[in-house]
Amino acid sequence: MATLELLGFGSTGWGALLLVATLMTLAVTATALAIGAVFGAIVASAKLSGNLILVTLGNIYTTVFRGVPELLIIYLIYFGGSSAITSIGNWMGYEGFLGLPSFASGALAVGIISGAYQAEVYRGAYLAIAKGELEAASAIGMSRAMRVRRIIMPQVLRFAIPGLGNVWQLSLKDSALISVTGLAELMRTSQVAAGSTRQYFLFFIVGGLLYLILTSLSDRIFNRAERRANRSMPASAMGQA
Repeated sequence: MATLELLGFGSTGWGALLLVATLMTLAVTATALAIGAVFGAIVASAKLSGNLILVTLGNIYTTVFRGVPELLIIYLIYFGGSSAITSIGNWMGYEGFLGLPSFASGALAVGIISGAYQAEVYRGAYLAIAKGELEAASAIGMSRAMRVRRIIMPQVLRFAIPGLGNVWQLSLKDSALISVTGLAELMRTSQVAAGSTRQYFLFFIVGGLLYLILTSLSDRIFNRAERRANRSMPASAMGQA
């Protein structure tokens, strides 16, 4: 009975806070994925450009942010960024500490990491497009903008869905590290609940189950999106893929 009360939605239960924390986890992960999509698209374009400098910069980005521990990136952006902003503020005459918002800095950190993986996903998806289709489009006089809109983007998105599903799962798990910034996401709320009630096993198990539910549902959603995207493509394109 005590366990049900602790997990309930009453005044002594943590159910409502865990639900809000779960939604916060989804929000920060979705924001990070969107930020990563921007970084990933830019880096993928650089790596596909053929320009030695751009290719080198793209390789450095993906190598660094896939190789450095995620927690270090979060520390660097949140604590390092807050320290830098405080120093600038003090130099301009402002007294006191200027901290970065935990949600924004956490989403940015995970987004930068996500961008390194998304860059490879987009690059691989572009290379999977049959070159004959691009050559045929050029031969009939399609402009570059039209080729991107009608041929490249639809197929890149289709080929990228499985990889993006993996990146989403990675970002979802990385979001737990943002708890070090004090953001009340699922991991942080589970820690606070466990510490307040001394029911460590209970709340960490519940937190783990909630993460498992999120990853399982996400996997089903991406699998369904992949099947739907494949059904929308011509049989010839499916055969080439």
